[in-house]
Amino acid sequence: MKTADRTLDIFEAFAQAKKPLSLSEIARMIESPVSSCHGLLRTLQKSGYVYALDVRRRYYPTRRLFEVGSAIAMHDPIVERLAPVLEKLREEIGETTLLGQRQDNQIIYLQVLESPQMIRYAAPVGAIKPLPSTAIGKAFLAEMTDEELAQFLPTLDHPQVTESTITNPEHLLADIKRSRKRGYFVTRGENIPDVMAIARTCMMDGELLAIAVAGPMHRLEPKLGSIGETLIQTASSIANLGQKTRLATR
Repeated sequence: MKTADRTLDIFEAFAQAKKPLSLSEIARMIESPVSSCHGLLRTLQKSGYVYALDVRRRYYPTRRLFEVGSAIAMHDPIVERLAPVLEKLREEIGETTLLGQRQDNQIIYLQVLESPQMIRYAAPVGAIKPLPSTAIGKAFLAEMTDEELAQFLPTLDHPQVTESTITNPEHLLADIKRSRKRGYFVTRGENIPDVMAIARTCMMDGELLAIAVAGPMHRLEPKLGSIGETLIQTASSIANLGQKTRLATR
């Protein structure tokens, strides 16, 4: 497991640096002993994922990772099919749109389409976030009954991500109950200061997902109601899309 993590760290180091790196630079960036890092680089080099430059003995990834990643992304069972829906949502609202799924006691961003505006919310695809402090997380929690939540929330970690994070399970339960009635869930600076997010769950081929809009609080707050209604309509469109797909494959 540690080797897998370190291998991924190497590629993320190149993504961060955006240039060829020496062995010592890579080892420092991934906080690994030089000998261990050298062994990983040699393995990646033999597999065709990394090549060595003779000048100054630096390394850089080949395009094989890109080609493998592209082939995987083209056949994603969810993200590719929802791309037009998410793009339409971004165009209509003008803010960053996100697609998320619950992974145990966290959520993961499956897709992030950033707003075209200069000041915007940005997050990488694959980012892992806590359930309690995110709008998407609250939307997933709301799928549980009040009785289930009353038992589950006290067992869940409630990290104080920002000053606005709701860490009291009873207060969080009350917030979820209120939000459930209106059909969408909101965070106001609870995960990132001054960032507001609005989310709603949706079903796609039996998979429970969540869509969200995120951006600066001062821009989203005045449009909260209209954004919430748009998310409700978008979730309905996604459910219909899944139903049409099932009918077409019969």
